[in-house]
Amino acid sequence: MEIRYFAGKKINGIATRTNNAAEMDPNNGKIGTLWQTFDKTVPVDYRNGERVYGVYTNYQSDQTGEFTVLAGFDGKLLPRKINLEQVVIPEGKYLVFTHQGEMPQIAIDAWTEVWHYFSSEQAEYKREYSTDFEFYPNANQIDVHIAVS
Repeated sequence: MEIRYFAGKKINGIATRTNNAAEMDPNNGKIGTLWQTFDKTVPVDYRNGERVYGVYTNYQSDQTGEFTVLAGFDGKLLPRKINLEQVVIPEGKYLVFTHQGEMPQIAIDAWTEVWHYFSSEQAEYKREYSTDFEFYPNANQIDVHIAVS
């Protein structure tokens, strides 16, 4: 993990509201279905540099509360057949957890590392619970950015 300063970016995609307790139950989780819908309906032009993001925002409280997750991309040409929501990832300081391998295991591993780090009394940084995001530079890597102070 490392600290990175992010300049900010607009992301367009589809969103849902959920919580971690629901996501731990295969019958109630919404994030998997959200990504399946995104993959089927939003064309991402990887060859010309567009990339995919998962943005977590509107936290009710901490890891126990509700939050909004948006599966999105940074493309300029938006599909006309689906109404996309827009979220702005704010400029700021983020602690980044990087994992490589196969999806969805790398996402599970990255978030497990996030939860272990912030539950430790030795954690150097404090989580903000403002806006966090996943960045997918390619099909086999995830960089989970957690807003910290």
